[in-house]
Amino acid sequence: MAEQRVFPMLSYEDVGRAAEWISKAFGFEERERFSEEDGTVSHVTMELDGAVVFLGWPGAGYRSPKRHAEDCEIERAKQDTPYVVDGVMVYVNDVGGHFERAQAAGATILSELEEHAELGELRYRVEDVEGHRWMFVQAV
Repeated sequence: MAEQRVFPMLSYEDVGRAAEWISKAFGFEERERFSEEDGTVSHVTMELDGAVVFLGWPGAGYRSPKRHAEDCEIERAKQDTPYVVDGVMVYVNDVGGHFERAQAAGATILSELEEHAELGELRYRVEDVEGHRWMFVQAV
């Protein structure tokens, strides 16, 4: 596999909780964690099969997509679609097993497993604990 040259960066209100949830539901492993002086987790580097994603805390004023949708009609409209409007796509070796893991962890499943024969892919879409959208894909 080629060296990763693009690193998704997602913001969270509670980075520590999000990292723990993403580990449980999606199988990512925590590689490093940084905290502010008051103990607030400000950054976590997560890895899955060599692919890295950064989780960050931009400050106390940040609102997750899920919380933002509570009082923003535009954000609510994005949340009403089962598609990944802004998010992350991840290739995995066993998307069926991954789907079951996410479902067992209580993830919000946006689409069941779907086969896209024209693309040679099997995939599903899911929302994480703070409303970020992910798509997990397996080449078939």
